Amino acid sequence: MSNDARFEDGGESPLNLGALDAEDLSVISSLVQDAVFPASEMSWHKGEGRFALLLNRMRWEDEGAARHAPERVQSVLMFANVQGVASQGVPKGDADTVLSVLHIGFEETDAPSGHVILTLAGDGAIRLSVEALDVSLKDVTRPYVAPSKKRPHHPD
Repeated sequence: MSNDARFEDGGESPLNLGALDAEDLSVISSLVQDAVFPASEMSWHKGEGRFALLLNRMRWEDEGAARHAPERVQSVLMFANVQGVASQGVPKGDADTVLSVLHIGFEETDAPSGHVILTLAGDGAIRLSVEALDVSLKDVTRPYVAPSKKRPHHPD
């Protein structure tokens, strides 16, 4: 009998996770909170139904955080079955604009279809219309010390 993956299972290893339902997506959302990326690292492959981001994400799952400075890692966040992409508050034409992910959620419309909402800092959002939820998060580099040497903090 196999058990579902847990947040803590990432530990010191590179992540390679998938989400096929809203509960799984909430785990990925927590792992990419405060991830930053330049607008140039978003890509939508309309013909293939894929939307991808190359993120610099905080390693929230890092069990060794007490022994060293906070770390980030580059990760690919990919969404399959994407039928449309819309955005609000995301500057157009400025590829150097740095965006930050606050939350990823799923709003079901006509099961299994729905909208994936990526909420960004500064009141921005990206909405992906998906035929069915299919998301993957994969670390693609070795961790590196966060340039700020601090973990982001959100006041209660």
